[in-house]
Amino acid sequence: MEQVMVPVLEEIGLDWENGRVSLSQVYMAGKICESVVDKLLLTHGKLENGGPRLAIAVLSDHHALGKRMVKSALHSAGYKMLDYGHGCQSRDLCEHVLRDKVDVLLISCLMLASAFKVEELVTRLQDAGSNTAVVVGGAPFRLEPTLYKKLGAKAMGRNSAEAVGIVQSFEED
Repeated sequence: MEQVMVPVLEEIGLDWENGRVSLSQVYMAGKICESVVDKLLLTHGKLENGGPRLAIAVLSDHHALGKRMVKSALHSAGYKMLDYGHGCQSRDLCEHVLRDKVDVLLISCLMLASAFKVEELVTRLQDAGSNTAVVVGGAPFRLEPTLYKKLGAKAMGRNSAEAVGIVQSFEED
């Protein structure tokens, strides 16, 4: 599914940037893909109780497709996680992570301005004495693959399939 959806959504995004499609068409394409993800992925897979304590959120942005795809892939691989939603701010997200004793926090960012807020979140977590591993993904990190390191994240995933391997690597540590 990711081999079809991601390239199509990227093409639609480029068409929007070049004035060939409207914002409402971009929005509807995202909604259609979210519906497909819900129907095909969220209904499959079993949940295990083991593994690291996971949480997922969208930092500052208000998109949901990337987060939903990552969540679905991890769900299908047997992981359960807390979902803090979208539009989260670093202070609130830090409080949730500390309260819930999260081992791995997966963050999705669509806009570069949101990606830069990862550094603030990582700093807040470290200042609070947390060992939570922050894993990031989204367009800014795909465009600049070393950005995650500059912002203090432990890992970066280019797609939802990579998220499963990244989470598994934290189980081995």
